Amino acid sequence: MSPREKQNMRRGLLFLTPWAIGFLVFIAYPLVYSIIISFTSYTGMNHAKFIGWDNYKSLFTDPLVGQSIGNTLFYAVLAVPIGLVVSVLLALAMNRNVKEVAWYRTALYVPSLVPVFAMSFIFVVLVNPQYGIVNKVIEAFGGGNVNYLAEPTSAKVVIVVMAQLGAGNAALIFLAGLNNIPQTLYEAARIDGANPWQSFTKITLPLLTPAILFNLITGISGGLQVFTQAYIMTGGGPDNGTLFYMYYLYKNAFSYAQLGFASAMAVALFLFGMLLALLVFWVTRRFVNYDASAA
Repeated sequence: MSPREKQNMRRGLLFLTPWAIGFLVFIAYPLVYSIIISFTSYTGMNHAKFIGWDNYKSLFTDPLVGQSIGNTLFYAVLAVPIGLVVSVLLALAMNRNVKEVAWYRTALYVPSLVPVFAMSFIFVVLVNPQYGIVNKVIEAFGGGNVNYLAEPTSAKVVIVVMAQLGAGNAALIFLAGLNNIPQTLYEAARIDGANPWQSFTKITLPLLTPAILFNLITGISGGLQVFTQAYIMTGGGPDNGTLFYMYYLYKNAFSYAQLGFASAMAVALFLFGMLLALLVFWVTRRFVNYDASAA
């Protein structure tokens, strides 16, 4: 390399240094350390005792692990696809060519800025059986008063519904995808006699598949790590109905002082999430369209 190229290389490495330090300290080291102590019996106070694969074997024998996996999959299977549909609808609304579109975009995006812990407290009030507005509206239409957080399935459904208020982030990505679609494609479709639904299914949806794939992967990742809502709203109840995998991991680590077992749970979640992401990439590779001319 020439002296100038070497100087540019040094500058580039210098700018990469903060990220590299952050990656090593906050990602690589915790990951490696978690893998190591997952093979030990460790409370955080005593010396770690090597126990081999016992923690991983316990993942298959602990009934609460199975229940937490079922609760998490219930949430993810509902929240992720519903979130994609809601996000696309929000993006289409944000993309309307009207004078007030800036206000609409702000109003639709603002709910996603509310922290999850704050939104959890808000929803506890909204679904309260005594004074919550949800029950008041249902009673006004002749329905009964229900404590939705007192029944396992309805409590999970409430958390799924609450997750849709954060759809604004994904909607912005879909909005960027919509703006990248050439308008000439729609004009050609109109000339050929296509109606709005045909334009959406034949042009918009195929060219949004890269954004759909990205939001699907991030949605699955977030769905598998759901924690805050159950921690604040239900404490994992009722009857462990909202004991999600991450919440049970947290309880093992910080309530039961079983850091070795909690680390084994974390490693298993990491491997499962990685395999699931690879599976999604493999299944969707023939459907994702990066070429506008192929729409």
